[in-house]
Amino acid sequence: MKYDLIVIGGGPAGYLASERAAHARLSTLCIEKSNIGGVCLNEGCIPTKTLLYSAKLFDGAMHSEKYGVTAQGVSIDHTKVLARKNKVVKLLTSGIRSSLKSLGVTVATGEAVLVGHSDDAIRVRVDETEYEANDVLIATGSSAVVPPIDGLSGAIESGFACTNREILSLSEVPKRLVVIGGGVIGLEMASYFNSIGSEVTVVEMLDHIAGENDRELSAILQKNYERKGIRFLLNAKAQRVGDGEVLCSLGTEMLHIECDKVLLSIGRHANTAGIGLESVGVATERGAIITDSHMRTNVPHIYAAGDVNGKSMLAHTAYREAEVAVNNILGVSDEMHYDAVPAVIYTNPELASIGITEAMAESSGKPYRVVKLPMRYSGRYLAENEGGDGLFKLIVDAETQRVIGAHALCNYASEFIVSVAVMMEADMTLEQIKKVIFPHPTVCEIIREAIFQCDEQ
Repeated sequence: MKYDLIVIGGGPAGYLASERAAHARLSTLCIEKSNIGGVCLNEGCIPTKTLLYSAKLFDGAMHSEKYGVTAQGVSIDHTKVLARKNKVVKLLTSGIRSSLKSLGVTVATGEAVLVGHSDDAIRVRVDETEYEANDVLIATGSSAVVPPIDGLSGAIESGFACTNREILSLSEVPKRLVVIGGGVIGLEMASYFNSIGSEVTVVEMLDHIAGENDRELSAILQKNYERKGIRFLLNAKAQRVGDGEVLCSLGTEMLHIECDKVLLSIGRHANTAGIGLESVGVATERGAIITDSHMRTNVPHIYAAGDVNGKSMLAHTAYREAEVAVNNILGVSDEMHYDAVPAVIYTNPELASIGITEAMAESSGKPYRVVKLPMRYSGRYLAENEGGDGLFKLIVDAETQRVIGAHALCNYASEFIVSVAVMMEADMTLEQIKKVIFPHPTVCEIIREAIFQCDEQ
């Protein structure tokens, strides 16, 4: 059977591309080997945030006295939290399936393999069935990196160690949890299990947590969680996992960290193996599919979007890449820009960022200005965060008078960082931004305050 478009993968890039294509009257086949919604909906973004929200409510109740509220007998039931997480996931994945069905998208379950390419069709096989399409979009996502740490593979098989998939379904709260990797997934899960009673140790190879985020803000976040009891081992490397412990090196010292569970969260790699890229000649680099700004691969009529191209492993990036790919398939010129992609770590407080950091601006050699404001400049933040040490940082190109980066450590950061994304994508000058009216009182007013303070530097 021949389709206008075959989408390989039913995650954020895959299902949204299928919806957009079907809405444009393209006959569309979406092939998913596991669950519609991909990692994001089933074992990533959504379930993680569901757990974190319960932990946030629990934390708030436990420390409500500083707001004049007395709460007694406060507890958290991990089993009920998991049940709610499963309900949320089911509702969302069912909704996506319903949307695909209503738009006329054919959904096939199985592992898709590219088997041939000619001038008039691309062939894809699913089990014993072969399909053809005018265009193909590869959106096979990514998987957790499992490094060659001694004993790690066996520890994963036994259940002593787990990845982001398994940690979200643990039926029992581990008394002691070691998190290998202090990036997004590691910090979010460390946050949740710390809140519900686990003794958490984070082992990070770098000299800082939170990856490429602003160092000053990530240092404040680390101090917040150290006060909550999380132990951070920086410049440390896991050497062996097993027998109820993690052995790691810290300089010349070897540390034996006893624990009940280990979470592996050191990164992800594109899912490109076994999908037949070599049979049609699709080029890759460091395991990811190479795409241009139109999401085209080197092979005509074959596109790639989402984690599989390795450019920006974020669900919202995948959504936009999917739209760019479908638009170009439809003959509508569209281009992907990566300069204004927000990123968020959903800890408590949240760490949100967009554009370049202060360190990047400094290394570029170009003139720039930095405005750094305590979040206490926001009346609403002050009203709702007793003792909070949040920080907002705005980075401006001194020549063009345009925002090139912003970083916020505070609750609501995930919601208002998009304001900066709009400013950057619309290429607004500082003078144009000054005319924008922000509602009062809101936490996002910190942006307006920072914009006006640019003139004072």
